[in-house]
Amino acid sequence: MQRNPVFSFEYSTSATLRKLYATDASEYQELPAAVAYPETDRHIQELIHFAQKSQLSLIPRTAGTSLAGQVVGSGIIVDCGRHMNQVLAIDSKKGSVRVQPGVVRNELNLALHPYQMFFGPETSTANRAMIGGMVGNNSCGSNSIVYGSVRDHLMSCRGFLSDGSEVTFEPLTLSQFEQKCSGTHLEARIYREFRSILSNPANRSLISDTFPKPSIPRRNTGYALDQLMDTQVFIKDSGHPFNLCKLIAGSEGTLFFGVEFELNCSPLPPSSSALLCAHFKSVDEALRSVRYALNYKPHAVELIDHHILEATKRNIEHQKNRFFVEGDPGAILVIDIRRSDESAVDTILKQLSSDLKVANLGYHYPILKGENENKVWELRRAGQGLMNNVPRDIKPREVVEDTAVDVTDLPEYISEFDRLMRERHEIECVYYAHAGSGELHTRPLFNLKTKEGVKTFRAVAEDIAKLVRKYKGSLSGEHGDGRLRGEFIPLMVGNRCYTLMQSVKEVFDPNYLFNPGKIINTPPMDQFLRYQSDQPVVKHHTIFDFSETQGILRATEQCNGSGDCRKGHLSGGTMCPSYMATRNEKDTTRARANILRHLLTNPSDTSNPFNSEEIKDVMDLCLSCKGCKSECPSNVDIAKLKAEFLQHYYDSNGVPLRTYMIAHFTLINRIFSHLPQLWNGLFGTKVIRRALNRLSGFHPDRTIPLLPPKPLSKCIRERPKKRKPPSRQVYFFADEFTEFNDVSTGKNAIELLERLGYEVVIPKHVESARTWLSKGMLRKAQTIAVKNVKLLAPLISERTPLIGIEPSAILGFRDEYLDLMPADLKKTASALSHNCLMFEEFFIREFDAGNINSEQFTDRPQLIKFHGHCFQKSLASVVPSVRALEVPKNYEVQMIPSGCCGMAGSFGYEKEHYEISMKIGELVLFPTIRNQPSNVVIAAPGTSCRHQIHDGTGRIALHPAQILYQALRS
Repeated sequence: MQRNPVFSFEYSTSATLRKLYATDASEYQELPAAVAYPETDRHIQELIHFAQKSQLSLIPRTAGTSLAGQVVGSGIIVDCGRHMNQVLAIDSKKGSVRVQPGVVRNELNLALHPYQMFFGPETSTANRAMIGGMVGNNSCGSNSIVYGSVRDHLMSCRGFLSDGSEVTFEPLTLSQFEQKCSGTHLEARIYREFRSILSNPANRSLISDTFPKPSIPRRNTGYALDQLMDTQVFIKDSGHPFNLCKLIAGSEGTLFFGVEFELNCSPLPPSSSALLCAHFKSVDEALRSVRYALNYKPHAVELIDHHILEATKRNIEHQKNRFFVEGDPGAILVIDIRRSDESAVDTILKQLSSDLKVANLGYHYPILKGENENKVWELRRAGQGLMNNVPRDIKPREVVEDTAVDVTDLPEYISEFDRLMRERHEIECVYYAHAGSGELHTRPLFNLKTKEGVKTFRAVAEDIAKLVRKYKGSLSGEHGDGRLRGEFIPLMVGNRCYTLMQSVKEVFDPNYLFNPGKIINTPPMDQFLRYQSDQPVVKHHTIFDFSETQGILRATEQCNGSGDCRKGHLSGGTMCPSYMATRNEKDTTRARANILRHLLTNPSDTSNPFNSEEIKDVMDLCLSCKGCKSECPSNVDIAKLKAEFLQHYYDSNGVPLRTYMIAHFTLINRIFSHLPQLWNGLFGTKVIRRALNRLSGFHPDRTIPLLPPKPLSKCIRERPKKRKPPSRQVYFFADEFTEFNDVSTGKNAIELLERLGYEVVIPKHVESARTWLSKGMLRKAQTIAVKNVKLLAPLISERTPLIGIEPSAILGFRDEYLDLMPADLKKTASALSHNCLMFEEFFIREFDAGNINSEQFTDRPQLIKFHGHCFQKSLASVVPSVRALEVPKNYEVQMIPSGCCGMAGSFGYEKEHYEISMKIGELVLFPTIRNQPSNVVIAAPGTSCRHQIHDGTGRIALHPAQILYQALRS
């Protein structure tokens, strides 16, 4: 990052960062001139004056999740999310809050909750959407039936005009408005322009005639002149003060650079709620049911069509969330009823279900409450990302996804829309979202990598613009015009009305300094697209099997930029731990997929496109936690992509010594297992350890695991022979961490199983290959994986499973092994993977079968705080661990709401990564553990997690198997 000589704050002109900011969540891509990270209001002024002199534009950006290309452009991207992200003041008496543009919507509501208030508009991206972007787009969300849009809540805003002067827009009486019109400064000229436009009867009539119907709550067509027209400045008895905030909301940063927003808050929603998830045979049938739902004043009426429901089957996380789906419905209508009394909710849902049945609408009417409601909303919010998780170039595209009509017109409009898609364009379309507000997100499927696909892209946009105009609807309901729909505003409102909008832009920003090419004077909507049409798709040789995504390039292209990886630690989940700590775009899953896509498409080294320092730099802080594999709706598996990249990078540049040492972890431990006293003498002495750490490239403060007197397998072999137990046999995977470092944990697990009646056998196998995989040495990992599959497949079955205690090792059989197998072993590896279980998975399976019972364990009370391993969260589940630990009758388990611990194998040892590793731990995990009394047991299945907890808090965390072993009755 640069600071001087241009600005007094961070900015960058590096090719890498410019590529990462060249896209948002839309179909567009354009390389900016620079990226700036202002920290104060003064820095914004500094940027404005610089832009004036250098004839560059400024593009305000927060989370970068815009769907219409609002934050894509050739000027300076001004990222306000990184530093300008404070809640400035909460006024509970007034019911308002003042915030900077980078405050995340859901995190704002966490701050408001103690005051019994919340900010209502809720986009599907609410766990990373920032207020600045929500103001720019006039965001709404699923609950807009009750809470409206941001425009309805924006009370005042402070910021800077295009000449650098500071202004505040707020409610004005007639006399205050007239005072604002006085003077020669820019603010006065702006107010006079509105007086001129809106006091003219011809203009008022023109706006009334050409703007979308006032009955459509979601309308963001151009600049909201209709919102300013009927105020007391122009209509004496209006009762509505004049407030330019109505215009600023939805202006997409093209008029004004906001640095502070005052928002009106609402009381917390009613305490009782439930969802009716009515199933229908078709989208049309579902839409004809909306009017019945609206009779009961719901909080939301959201549609999910069969395309999205099918996509949930391909996503690990959302396979769990589709539990309520019966059969294969054409659409599901999610109807959210909230009241202060639970019985009132039940009565309404019972009556609504009856109404639908009487009208012969729908076939299944499940009612969901509590935690199950959250699962449905998670599934609904993931719609955009889920639909991009299609392994082909024909994908649902953002082109007409945001149209809104009067809710009474919706069934007929969508019917005509669907007929137009099928008959004229011969393409399918995805339908979902805000049926109760008259806005469905409609996504036609076509291929933007072909000239024919781009031609269809434009033709669909033109046809639907005409259709929306026919219904006097809005081409944008909440996602904005941007560069996608701006071209069609003259068509929607007519050239005369569009000229009025141009005059607004030109009085605010005569030199087009702020976000040019959006809303006004927009370039053709089929320019600057992310993909080059008819560019040959280069096939790259890989070691991992990427056939499921039709190659590694398409695996990167699954990222659509929706930015789920930008959520903070307060939102929960694992993805993406480094971003949670740094809040840098460069450290997101999106950035890593983006840089790979850029450089595989246009490589600087054609002989080895992976030979790139840019990719290496962006991948550097990826912890390979696997969070993205499940939490990213598009299933972009960056850990897999990073490992593949590293192997090819090493091919050109060689393997660094430290990497080589870490990969050979098993060999080093095996050698020193014969001399444990020497190892422990070296690494158990602080001064020597610090010196050796520095020499090895590890951080001096990081402790190194010591070696027990004997490896696990030797301990088990040398035990006194026991009588063969009468029950079944299981196999134990003595992975390299359990074999050499966590020997006591392995012994406890084996002895626990034996005392519960199982014969435990350590079969012949080799190391898990985890160290090789983590460092990207895939050829060696592949050799190990193949050997393990050949050795273990003949032994392992459902009756005789393979049990492991280290999640990263045992779950490799269910993840990377499958993508490393040659064709002749794929079926064998797949069959084996189904019977490779984490210890807790096997334990709870046997408990459910009645082979283990609570009477075998103590009944004394014990509180346990549990931290799950990242691989466990992504590839399996933490539920078996929690359930297993609660088998002793009075054991209570509480989940620590942590993501990644920050250690991630060798990552937290490495000197350059130590600080970020500890910072990740400090987000949630370390503070939670430090606050626990000494009698609270800390549980963590991962060996890295336990080591990180020790180094970060001084507490000893135990594996669940150890806790259960200690809980056995004598």
